[in-house]
Amino acid sequence: MRKWELSDARDLAAALSNTKIQNNLRDGLPYPYTEKDGTAYITEVLSADEDKTFAFAVTADNKVIGSIGVFRQENIHRQTGELGYCIAEEYWGKGIMTEAVKQICTYVFDKSDIIRIYAEPFAYNAASCRVLEKAGFQYEGTLRNNAMKNGKVIDMRMYSLLKTVTYI
Repeated sequence: MRKWELSDARDLAAALSNTKIQNNLRDGLPYPYTEKDGTAYITEVLSADEDKTFAFAVTADNKVIGSIGVFRQENIHRQTGELGYCIAEEYWGKGIMTEAVKQICTYVFDKSDIIRIYAEPFAYNAASCRVLEKAGFQYEGTLRNNAMKNGKVIDMRMYSLLKTVTYI
C-alpha cells in the first residue's frame, strides 16, 4: 500500500476494466475504465483533504493492482470512516487485500481521530466479507433490500472495526 502517483492510472485502468470487479462496487465507475478515468480519480484523491480522505494504491509485482480508501463521514458520524477497496481479479484469494485492510485501518487510527471504520459489501460478495472478517472486522447485521445493483434489489452486510480493537 502506498500513496497514489499519476503514473498509476494505466495500472488502475487495467485492474478496474473488469465486470467481475465492477459488479462488486458501487455504481458510477465507467466501463471500460480508461487511463483517463484513472488519472481523474488519482488527481481527485491527491487533492482531497488528508483528514477526510485516506486513499492509497494497493501494489504487488511492482505495479498497482487495486485501490483502498477510508472516507470520513460527516455530522454526528464525523469520527467514523467508510472503507472501500478493490483488487485486480488475478490477485483474488492471495491475502493481499486482507493485509491492505489491516494496514489502512492502522494508519487511519494512528493518524486521525476516527474511532470506527465500517464497510458495507454486497451480501453476495462472500470473498469481500471474508477479507473483512480476517482483518478483524465484526459483522453487525444485514441491511436488507439496501441497494439496487445491475437491476436487482440486493442486501448488504455491515461490518465495523473499532479503534480499541487489537488487530489479528
